[in-house]
Amino acid sequence: QVQLVESGGGLVQPGGSLRLSCAASASFLTINNMAWYRQAPGKQRELVAQIASGGSPSYVDSVKGRFTISRDNAKNTVYLQMNSLNPEDTGVYYCYVYARLLLGPNRDYWGQGTQVTVSS
Repeated sequence: QVQLVESGGGLVQPGGSLRLSCAASASFLTINNMAWYRQAPGKQRELVAQIASGGSPSYVDSVKGRFTISRDNAKNTVYLQMNSLNPEDTGVYYCYVYARLLLGPNRDYWGQGTQVTVSS
C-alpha cells in the first residue's frame, strides 16, 4: 500500500508564506507525476502545480510567480513553497502521486489533505 503523508498547512496572514510537504511511503515504489491540488469552499478541486519525473513544473495561472513545486526523488517527497499568499489561496490542499508498485500498473494516490487558511 502507498501512504501519502502531508504536512505544513496552517493559518497565515496575507502576504505570508507556507511550505507544504508530502512524503510517499512504500517499498519498491516508482513515482511518475507528483502534484498539488486544492479545493476552496464551495468550489471544485483544481490542479495547482505538477511536476513529472525529470520534467519541468507547471502551474495554474493564479499561482505563477508565487508558488514553487519541487520534488526529492530519493525521499519520494514533493514540496510546495507558497509565497505572497492571499485569501483566494485558502482551501484544502491535496497531494497527488501517479505511481506504481514493483511492476504493477500506474495508479492515482491521494493525500488526506491539509488546510491552508489565509486571513488577517
